[in-house]
Amino acid sequence: MKLAAFGLPLLAAHNRATATSALGDRNTATPTWGPLRRVHAGQLHVGYHELGPPHGEPVLLLHGFPYDIHSYVDVAPALAAEGCRVLVPHLRGHGPTTFLNAREPRSGQQGAIGQDVIDLLDALHIEQALVAGYDWGGRAACVAAALWPERCTGLVSVNGYLIQDIAQAATPLPARVEHGLWYQHYFQTERGRAGLAAHRREIAEILWKNNSPGWQFDNETFQRSAAAFDNPDYVDVVIHSYRHRMGLAEGYARYDAIEKALAMKPVIRVPAITLDGAEDGVVAATDGSASRVLFGQREHRIVEGAGHNLPQETPAAFITAVMDLIRRDW
Repeated sequence: MKLAAFGLPLLAAHNRATATSALGDRNTATPTWGPLRRVHAGQLHVGYHELGPPHGEPVLLLHGFPYDIHSYVDVAPALAAEGCRVLVPHLRGHGPTTFLNAREPRSGQQGAIGQDVIDLLDALHIEQALVAGYDWGGRAACVAAALWPERCTGLVSVNGYLIQDIAQAATPLPARVEHGLWYQHYFQTERGRAGLAAHRREIAEILWKNNSPGWQFDNETFQRSAAAFDNPDYVDVVIHSYRHRMGLAEGYARYDAIEKALAMKPVIRVPAITLDGAEDGVVAATDGSASRVLFGQREHRIVEGAGHNLPQETPAAFITAVMDLIRRDW
């Protein structure tokens, strides 16, 4: 489906019907991930799943917070069926992904998760991949595409350009937006750290409901993902992520060069499709024009019926975006 760039809305029903017709019905309740694979990548021992033919187009699917790889429960097998080599890693601090060194700082800053993308590609001997994600995963994908464009064949990012402007972190957002970021303010306090440690699942469930008010997920779906939050590094990584992005925690020296480059707001020049969920409770859908200058070749789409966890809520729209980039059909 070919659309004009920068904000022509997608009609959700038409988009879902088109993608389902083209790709088949992938609405599976339980993913066929295959065995968990493990690889040393940079500072991490990454747990990941791989689907599809080993010589297919590599596609890296990156999840957000507070979610896990099951955001791609329908997307991953559908892309594998299309001939893609699909890689779905657990991000640092989630699921079976652990740090190789007990003394390594449990950083959650954007430079760290962006470097993790490149480290994983290196570890798997993948020269180039299409990178796709939302929330934390979308930010990691944006960082990789901006700073290592030679490693990225394309980018799918929910909510557009997600590289954080740390220098402007103290500038308040509109009150309605700040209200939705209550947890980020909460995490700046030691009470918030203790609260996350004690009530990680309860906090996540509230965020799922607020982030995606139209998504009617059941308890089994939530608990399946919530198991990833039991990682022993989860609290430290999450707290550092939200304190660093608000300018209230220092970054770590390992990532200083990356953060310095990101502070320049680098343009993402790889082919990109950005998506906004029309019912996103975190980031309101826009026509994408505000970040137009931060992209080279890009198309922006609004997905009706989708909230913040777009790939799990409306998988057909995400699948279509990835396949359109691969086929250059846009």
